Amino acid sequence: MRTGVAGRVRRLAARALLVVGGVITLVGVLLLVACWRDDQAIEARLGRATAEVVSVSLQRTVVRFATPDGAVHSPSQGVLYPEGLAPGQLVRIEYDTDNTELARVAGRTARLALLPVGTFLLAVWAVLGPLVWWLRRRPL
Repeated sequence: MRTGVAGRVRRLAARALLVVGGVITLVGVLLLVACWRDDQAIEARLGRATAEVVSVSLQRTVVRFATPDGAVHSPSQGVLYPEGLAPGQLVRIEYDTDNTELARVAGRTARLALLPVGTFLLAVWAVLGPLVWWLRRRPL
């Protein structure tokens, strides 16, 4: 009887890990879809400008740029694909002319997100896969 309870606990743990892995995978895929969607919005109403990098932190990279109408904008969520930028640097950006809050470093697209997200998901499943297998196959 004890073997049956332990087996059920292991199967339940394996299922829980599969659910956690599935949720993490879903979030990663949704992140890639969001990046692609933002790129499509920018490309549909493309504006270009030179921006000054105001600040760089782990959460966001703030830039400031002027549009042709003379208005100065600084997207509150920062610029997309900011890797390698430094405060005070001037950088070419592309932005959505209908929504200047949506801006990316020129020439950078959602393809840049594929490697980090894909590597992260691969690492998650490299840990979860063997662990789930071990929980399901381990004899008592």
